[in-house]
Amino acid sequence: ERAKKLQIPCFVFDKIALNEGGVLEEIQKIKPDLIVLAGFLWMFPAAIIAHYPNKVVNIHPALLPNYGGKGMYGMNVHTAVIAAHEKETGVTIHRVSAEYDSGEIVAQTTVPVLEKDTPEILAARVLDREHEFLVEVISDIVEGKIILGK
Repeated sequence: ERAKKLQIPCFVFDKIALNEGGVLEEIQKIKPDLIVLAGFLWMFPAAIIAHYPNKVVNIHPALLPNYGGKGMYGMNVHTAVIAAHEKETGVTIHRVSAEYDSGEIVAQTTVPVLEKDTPEILAARVLDREHEFLVEVISDIVEGKIILGK
């Protein structure tokens, strides 16, 4: 509804449409310069990644390559960071590849892990930084300060 009010092209889809080509068809109609998944949890299809090389990014609530991969999302990440007694965690913006959280790291920023943090408290602090950092990095990509792909 928000996108529609701002006259931004949008569509809703399910896993079937994602995996059977319907999403690729819809994306092709929009002709994007960049696809920002913003915390997308499903495996993104290789066909879309191949069609838009170096143009698909996602955000992860930790400093990859640590605390990434299948099952490492949300509270699972923050619980693991605290259990490992890390002094800092952070946010990673990365290119999307055929494996969870394994694409090229585009940018990272750190967030301190405080002695009395619970996973919930840490998650809130990381999320606040995610919201800021995603806008900063996408702005840098759009302005040409960050070039995707090697």
